[in-house]
Amino acid sequence: MSRVFAYCRVSTLEQTTENQRREIEAAGFTVKPQRLIEEQISGSVAASERPGFARLLDRMENGDVLIVTKLDRLGRDAMDVRKTVEQLAASDIRVHCLALGGVDLTSAAGKMTMQVISAVAEFEEDLLIERTHSGLARARAAGKRFGRPPALNQEQRQAALEHLKAGASISAVAREFGTSRQTIMRLRDDAVSP
Repeated sequence: MSRVFAYCRVSTLEQTTENQRREIEAAGFTVKPQRLIEEQISGSVAASERPGFARLLDRMENGDVLIVTKLDRLGRDAMDVRKTVEQLAASDIRVHCLALGGVDLTSAAGKMTMQVISAVAEFEEDLLIERTHSGLARARAAGKRFGRPPALNQEQRQAALEHLKAGASISAVAREFGTSRQTIMRLRDDAVSP
């Protein structure tokens, strides 16, 4: 006979898991107190990194059932939720999400739901990457520089190159301009490159 576990999570100490517990009971699930894991941790933390969720995984066995009120209780984003559900399904643990009508996410219908959620998550990730690249391109076109500022300004670069041409060592030039040998070598190599 499968055992029923519940995972309830809130993000802050001011919040309580009371509503989640009531929702699970109202859905007809009886969860023994030792099988109810309650956690106060930000949803931005991956499920695999949550101490309470780790305790839950240690207690559960093949054939058990995990109840959550919403998908976001299981992970920080759709990809994390998918990974968590797949991990549980690999251990033959069924996952029921009350917000999705109590569907078992490891069943055929649940897998389809997870595929749709994963597709949406992938779409959102692609859009974010697209927007980021677009924003970077726009900033570059506007003359914005990225990365660390150069160690030497244009005048210092010219003076350092002249010192090198006059026979000064790389170490001496680096000391004189208060920079690293690598910076001076890169400056020298860039000046020689076509």
